[in-house]
Amino acid sequence: MMTTPGAPARFDGLRVVIFEARMAGSLAELVAKHGGDPVSAPALREIPLGTVPEVVAFVEGLGREQFDLVVFETGAGVRYLAGAFRDGDSPIDWPALLARPRVVARGPKPSSALRELGVPVDFRVPEPNTWRETLALLDDRCPVRGLQVAVLEYGKPGPGLIEGLEDRGASATRVPVYRWALPEDLRPLRAGIAELIDGKAGAALFTAGQQVEHLLQVADDDGNGRDLRSALADRVVIGSVGPSTSEILRSHGLPVDIEPDHPKSGHLVAAVAARWKSSLATRRRRPD
Repeated sequence: MMTTPGAPARFDGLRVVIFEARMAGSLAELVAKHGGDPVSAPALREIPLGTVPEVVAFVEGLGREQFDLVVFETGAGVRYLAGAFRDGDSPIDWPALLARPRVVARGPKPSSALRELGVPVDFRVPEPNTWRETLALLDDRCPVRGLQVAVLEYGKPGPGLIEGLEDRGASATRVPVYRWALPEDLRPLRAGIAELIDGKAGAALFTAGQQVEHLLQVADDDGNGRDLRSALADRVVIGSVGPSTSEILRSHGLPVDIEPDHPKSGHLVAAVAARWKSSLATRRRRPD
């Protein structure tokens, strides 16, 4: 396949394993548009928790004006929260309920989901949208000492933000809205693992740290963990969407070959398409 002048960077037919679940289709389309052969291998699923006691207590606390600050970690969390009460006896007026506390969105996705509810965002965490940037933003714009802070978490509790808030003198309340689990059907993930081990796929794209955890868990359970780690370390180009995911990869002794300038899946695909050949060449020049 020839590349015309001004065309986007190409995968040139490289098979690319994608571990994203919710946006798997759009990521696969992007890989294909860049000349790649996408392999969809979802590594997690989201399970909404509905009206669990912590969520009910959070909404009731908002009604009592208990909270001074609310941090929304993900767009999915905002939508699952709203969906949990959509079929109730009386609809919740989210703009009214969130009028008193300052509202923090950890990046563009929760900001967009809050706009859908008509809720203004007071502070938007800058890239790369980790808990460190959240704390830095609050230190600069809204010191939290003495404040009641609610944190709507993503699929797995992250201690960094909660500990940082409490270290700064805030009273922090965790609000779990959904959790992560393995996919119900593991066959696509196992097929992706086989492609990586057998050398049929040359790149792997990670858009969340939990994908790494689940990938290695399934490989270990199947007795393929050592072979998978060897493939990822030696001959597969690894793309990570951002610092949090890269941190998880490195904690398992895996390299991060390419991380885009902006922590977005589209930027990840473009960056890996542009740099996979040079990354692979660098791998081959490494001393044993």
